[in-house]
Amino acid sequence: MEWRDEGLIIGVKKYGETSVIVEAMTRAHGRHLGLVRGGRSRRMQPFLQAGNNAELVWRARLDEQLGTFAVEPTKLRAARLMASAEALHGLGLVAALLRLVAERDPHPALFETAVRIADHIDDANELPPLLVRFEVEVLAETGFGLDLARCAATGAATDLAYVSPKSGRAVSLSAGEPYRSRLLPLPAFLRDEIPMQSPPPDDIRDGFRLTEFFLMRDLFGPRGQGLPQARGAYLAELAKRCFWGA
Repeated sequence: MEWRDEGLIIGVKKYGETSVIVEAMTRAHGRHLGLVRGGRSRRMQPFLQAGNNAELVWRARLDEQLGTFAVEPTKLRAARLMASAEALHGLGLVAALLRLVAERDPHPALFETAVRIADHIDDANELPPLLVRFEVEVLAETGFGLDLARCAATGAATDLAYVSPKSGRAVSLSAGEPYRSRLLPLPAFLRDEIPMQSPPPDDIRDGFRLTEFFLMRDLFGPRGQGLPQARGAYLAELAKRCFWGA
């Protein structure tokens, strides 16, 4: 069996003395693993780094086997990642979130967003809202999507200010004000009608708090897991720059 696809490398593990197992998110074949023989060589190591894009050719005798990858790098980002702790932890968060979807299950929208994040991985203004959006997208792709388009109480599509922690639906300012202590803030950049450009730090913080609640309730908690370490490390680095405090 054989296929060719574009992939974003999200993990690399040593295998034997000379080889590695590459984990990649691909456009048409989902999150997929493959053995790269000779992947620990001096020539191959710079290409086989998390955050790089590559053309992948997967081959195996049977579909259920691990198979092998032939790798042709198309975009190298490792140097940019190593220059920034935020970037490094941000990519680690992307990888951890992608591991929530079943292996070999296609999610082209997640692939596209993950590549966009990788392209902006060292952009201090673009990266935080992209990661919040990605967490919202992961919830949707795993069956726990938030409904942020209209107010759950009135049906209005404007003046949305909160999210119900029970239903995951948006609530307008007027309808939610009496219950604001029990609702989650909905930052402006997550509303469809608001352009996502350099949101203020408080909105970014509210966005991560919103997604954290639903990620824990619907995905990590039921699996007996805590939030990814990369997420906490990324937010700690972001807090230093945004002056959120401890």
